[in-house]
Amino acid sequence: MTSPGAASSAVDVVVVGSGHNGMVAACYLARAGLSVEVVESDDVLGGAVSTVERWPGVRVDRGSSAHVIIRQSGILEELDLAAHGLRYLDCDPWGFAPAPSPGSSGPDGQPLVLSVDLDATCASIAAACGPEDAAAYRRFVEVWAPRSRAVAASFGRRPDAAGLLRSFWPLGAPSDGRPRTPGGELAVDFLSSGDALLDRWFASERLKAALAWFGAQSGPPMSEPGTAAMVAWATLLHDVPPGHPVGGSGGLTAALRRRLESDGGRVTLGDGAARLLTSDGRVTGVETVSGRRIAAAAVLAACHIGVTRMLAGDAAPPALADADPPLGNGFGLVVRALTDAPPAYPGVPGEVASQGLQLLCTDRAELAAAHGDWAAGRLPRAPVPLAMCFSAGDDTLAPPGQHVVTVWGQWYPYALADGGNWDDLAESEGQRLVAAVDRHAPGFADSVQRLYVQTPLELERELSLPRGNVMHVEMGLASMFAFRPTPALSGYTVPGLAGLYLAGASTHPGGGVSGNSGRTAARVLLADRRPVSRARSAAARSLRRTAARLRPGPT
Repeated sequence: MTSPGAASSAVDVVVVGSGHNGMVAACYLARAGLSVEVVESDDVLGGAVSTVERWPGVRVDRGSSAHVIIRQSGILEELDLAAHGLRYLDCDPWGFAPAPSPGSSGPDGQPLVLSVDLDATCASIAAACGPEDAAAYRRFVEVWAPRSRAVAASFGRRPDAAGLLRSFWPLGAPSDGRPRTPGGELAVDFLSSGDALLDRWFASERLKAALAWFGAQSGPPMSEPGTAAMVAWATLLHDVPPGHPVGGSGGLTAALRRRLESDGGRVTLGDGAARLLTSDGRVTGVETVSGRRIAAAAVLAACHIGVTRMLAGDAAPPALADADPPLGNGFGLVVRALTDAPPAYPGVPGEVASQGLQLLCTDRAELAAAHGDWAAGRLPRAPVPLAMCFSAGDDTLAPPGQHVVTVWGQWYPYALADGGNWDDLAESEGQRLVAAVDRHAPGFADSVQRLYVQTPLELERELSLPRGNVMHVEMGLASMFAFRPTPALSGYTVPGLAGLYLAGASTHPGGGVSGNSGRTAARVLLADRRPVSRARSAAARSLRRTAARLRPGPT
């Protein structure tokens, strides 16, 4: 047992970590009238949803850049973040895939342009891949968009039987004269691999490669069971596209901070939690690195599950002490490039390519090879890049005549089988990823003025991501929904340590910019407080009635 000692301050809830999930949770708690303090060890707000001045006058994201899931969640509207300065630039077209080889003729020489407008997208698919795949894609959106909305709804609920049933049960209902879809048919579709789904629907490898590369951003290769829904999330982007906050990804967490402070909450940077304070099997607050003690009835840990376990120390009950979810061997490598121009693809207007995700993959064999190298602990023999350049539409990111290009390369091992040192390899691997973009956009390498390379090791150092996994925990089927981070901890609470709540990418629904775990964890915490509030109200009413009976009557 750890004695809480004398607290130097007291609040209703301490939130550990200022990542976007922690900030979302803090905002919902403060909106409900609780006093909230967020403590963060970093001097920069936002965790992996943050932006810094990397070079003079140049604002560069440290983690995520394109925000997808949170724009489908309702959180931005519920917290009215637009009123607190958040403004998104839509990525429309949201996806672009170049022709297989620059300058080739015929249908394969046309780029794929994936727009919010479904008709425009189908026209592009028809020109690049043929009318049959265009018609198939339209039908794919018709069938899978409602299913993807159900997935999005499930992301916003606890992953228990009731939440999953509420999200997915309506999918089988009869509609438009069609009978109920058998549950077995739905199960086969949802449990299939992304590759199998794509092969069932489409003929063109180019189209399948672009959609597979988009789906693979969740982490697993599209050959794994249960990845079909990751591919099908693309159908929702015809409703709401990805977006990039004006001023950088950190614009989201900055707006959350302003919202929190408007409701009386506070954020402390540079003095994170060092340990949890507990007494008699209950959390009583936190002690920060500086030694400051904050008394609290609840602590919401919006950090990596391994960090939460460390903060609990000897007070960790078995459910937390024994939690060992799969972290994987790294995830990816990021190049942040300062250039004098956005990537330019032959025959493609610049605004078409630079608006969204540049999916630089034309054959799924490239993805399979990269993942195979990762599984063997090797560097990818042929890196597969995804490029983004939001400075083309946001002049707050770089001075005139300069641009910020982010290049993401997936499946780079944290621990290399040959014992290679990432600090020695960073520059050369960054240049190889730049060269991979240059193969599709000739001249890109010559446009690069400065490079900042975030290897898996650097991601661990800079963003406190163990083993460089930006999703915290593996995103395979066995680590999702009621299995995330473990079955015992999937309800956002810690059995055996009352008052401790969990949020962040380690919990359902996982990584990516969604805010869902923060909101759900806040809802769970608030629901746990209601019986106490009702008891206090009942006690107050009883006292008032007693006082009324004892009050002398008129004489």
